[in-house]
Amino acid sequence: MNDALKWKLIAGFLLVFMAGGVTGAFIAAKTARHHLFATSHHDIAAERMRERLQSEVDLTPEQLAKISPVVDKAAAQLQTIRKDTARRVRYTFGDMHRQISAELTPEQRVKLDQMRERHHTFLRRHHHRREGRGGEPGPPPPPD
Repeated sequence: MNDALKWKLIAGFLLVFMAGGVTGAFIAAKTARHHLFATSHHDIAAERMRERLQSEVDLTPEQLAKISPVVDKAAAQLQTIRKDTARRVRYTFGDMHRQISAELTPEQRVKLDQMRERHHTFLRRHHHRREGRGGEPGPPPPPD
């Protein structure tokens, strides 16, 4: 193998390596923007709504600026609805488990408690991954 061919091969490998690095950096930056810099779920939802409106309705920058407060308000309202719904679901399951528990044997109650703990562990892990932070849910709402 002559020297010119060796240098061409080295240059080719370097170009492929650099292209992979640039691609990886671009993907990492795009992913990190959503996971590290978003302060809340509602911020991410608002940004996605704006992006979708921008791309599908062909909004001008002036139109986008005018509708941004409306999108932000809707995203905040949706976040409130989501949190309220989650609290109501937790309360309903808790109430159901209390009522069911009264009909179970002590061994069955242990199994029900284990089942509930597995589910809570799964939800905590899922919430932590999705929101990028831990935290316990708030207290359940009073019954309606």
